[in-house]
Amino acid sequence: MVAIQSHSQPASDAPIGVFDSGIGGLSVLKYIRASLPCEQLLYFADSGYAPYGGRSESEIVARSLAIAEFLMQYRMKALVVACNTATAAAIKALRERYSALPVVGVEPGLKPAAALSKSGTVGVLATERTLASAKFNLLREQISAATNVRFLPQPCKGLADQVEKGELHSAATAALLQRYVAPLLEQGADTLVLGCTHYPFVLPLLEEIVGRATSRSVAIVDTGEPVARQLARRLAERGLLRTEGNGTVQGFTTGSETALSSAFAKLLNLHPPVAKVAASD
Repeated sequence: MVAIQSHSQPASDAPIGVFDSGIGGLSVLKYIRASLPCEQLLYFADSGYAPYGGRSESEIVARSLAIAEFLMQYRMKALVVACNTATAAAIKALRERYSALPVVGVEPGLKPAAALSKSGTVGVLATERTLASAKFNLLREQISAATNVRFLPQPCKGLADQVEKGELHSAATAALLQRYVAPLLEQGADTLVLGCTHYPFVLPLLEEIVGRATSRSVAIVDTGEPVARQLARRLAERGLLRTEGNGTVQGFTTGSETALSSAFAKLLNLHPPVAKVAASD
């Protein structure tokens, strides 16, 4: 593969790396492209190892470091961990190894959800690994103490898999969402947090289910836009924003090239080149 950046290029022209366990991080990539249209983006889908939610923390750290090392071949100027589970497990290790690199992670939007909630009860849809992480639980305790909001964590086993398979509107996906969301609404949640970057892709189905289940207004919080804003801030602070030229996207995957290409086309209406990466890379 040919690197996007040569050694003679200025730092601002270097690409930004974005990775997820699969295609979920495309929901974050969408916001990054919208807010930073001149940037060159490298998207890495670790689909050969998906889902991360059921893996051990040490496995997730190892995969995250391996992906970062691969993307560093392209002399990236920033890294976005577009995966809640990887952020919770590995962002500390990534920042320690690449201390000179801006590393931006995602986390469930508990703070904006607390501000939106009128009932004081917020449901958090996420993977088991995210909800079990020390990072999530510390954030939950801090915001609960400051706001008196009650957070209801709901592990959503299998939901990210449905998104990976492209089953965004299927009966099976609807049944999973119904099973996970109904108890939260019954306990008075008037705000739901999408705590996994895969979940925004089933938002239309989620809204249908919520609409049928309750007549009250329910807010749904996604974290892609705040991540893009934070990335822009970090780049601007370092004088690394690319303000001219057309933005580009390059895809990499440890899974199926066809599957990632299809996801780009179906979810973002993009048709970038996609390369297969061996697991050992």
